[in-house]
Amino acid sequence: MRTLTGGYLLVHGAWCYGWVWDDVAKRLAKADHRVTVVDQLPSSGTDPASLGDLTDDANHVRSLLETQDEPVVLVGHSYGGMVITELGDHRAVRHSVYVAGFWPQRGQSVEGLRGDAPMPDWSVPRDDGTFEITSDLELVRDSMCADLDRDRAGQLHSRFVLQSAAAFGVPSTAPDPRHPTTYMITAQDSDNCMPVGAQEAMATNADNVLRLPAAHFVQLSRPDELAEAL
Repeated sequence: MRTLTGGYLLVHGAWCYGWVWDDVAKRLAKADHRVTVVDQLPSSGTDPASLGDLTDDANHVRSLLETQDEPVVLVGHSYGGMVITELGDHRAVRHSVYVAGFWPQRGQSVEGLRGDAPMPDWSVPRDDGTFEITSDLELVRDSMCADLDRDRAGQLHSRFVLQSAAAFGVPSTAPDPRHPTTYMITAQDSDNCMPVGAQEAMATNADNVLRLPAAHFVQLSRPDELAEAL
C-alpha cells in the first residue's frame, strides 16, 4: 500500500498492479488530496498457487478502508468495479466511482455479466487456474489501449501479471450502496475489452454518469482528464 498526500482509494483491475494509477494519484496528491493506492489485489500476481478470488480482494480493500481517518472516494477500474461493489455499504466510503468497471447486481459474477460471450482472444487460459494476457502486443493495443503510443502500450503489456480464474466466478453480494455513485464510461473502448454498450447498461444504476474520450486504460492515456473528473 502506498499512501500519498484527503480522501481517495484507488483499486486496479485484473492482470494489473496499482502502478497503473500512479499518474492519476500524483495529480490528486498535487491537489492536496490524500490518496491510497491498492498495490496488489490478491487475485492478481505471478504465483498461481497463491492467488485468491473476489472475496479475498474485497476483504483486502476492506482492511485498507478500516485504516482511513475519514470517508473516502472509492474508485474501481474494470474488474476493480466488482471489488468496490462489495463495499457499497461500508461506513468509510462516501462515494463510489466506476471507471469502465464491472458493476454487478447481487448474485452476478464477471462470468455472469459476460453471459454467453466467450472470453476475449487476448485473455489466454492456463492449466493452473489462471488467465494470462496474450503475447500479441498489437492485439492488446487494439483491444484495450489504442490511444497509447506503441512504446507506452508495450510498457503496459510487459507489466501484466496472471489473473485468478476463480475471481471471475464468485457471485457478488452487492449490498445496497449507502452513498452516491458515479460511472465513467470510456467511450473509445473496443468490443474486445469493455464494450461501450455494456458500460452504458451498467451506468444506468449510477447517480452520475460521465463519458471520457479514451480507451480502457484511461488512467494511462488521459490522467489529467481523469484526475479532474475525480
